[in-house]
Amino acid sequence: MNMEKLFQIRFSAKAERLCLVRTLVKEMAESVGCCVDLSEKLVIAVNEACMNIIQHAYKGDESGEIVFEMLNNKKELHFRFVDYAHPIDLDSVKPRDLDDIRPGGLGTHFIAEIMDEYNIGHLDEGEGNYLDMKKKY
Repeated sequence: MNMEKLFQIRFSAKAERLCLVRTLVKEMAESVGCCVDLSEKLVIAVNEACMNIIQHAYKGDESGEIVFEMLNNKKELHFRFVDYAHPIDLDSVKPRDLDDIRPGGLGTHFIAEIMDEYNIGHLDEGEGNYLDMKKKY
């Protein structure tokens, strides 16, 4: 099925850049027919993905760059994130036990709860990581 690219943006790995990302995701999700509730959940998952990249891949290095694109095939939204940080330890990326009550660490839990599927890996070229997320609507 054909994928329509809704948008692609590149932005520096700074938390203050995420306001724009959240607005874009919400508006694009609603423009393709997602209900407000689903679009708000998608915003949470995308925000968590970006924060994980900023905090864990780039370790707060604001000179890092994130490439994010949102695609649509008329029944499913695809979200793809690429960073150029050192390859992360893929085994360390897993939801924390919800009984372990402390701040942070719930990004992958929210992503797993909201998205139908997600996949994380290293870029073939060496430096960098990717995260693909999919959600039917």
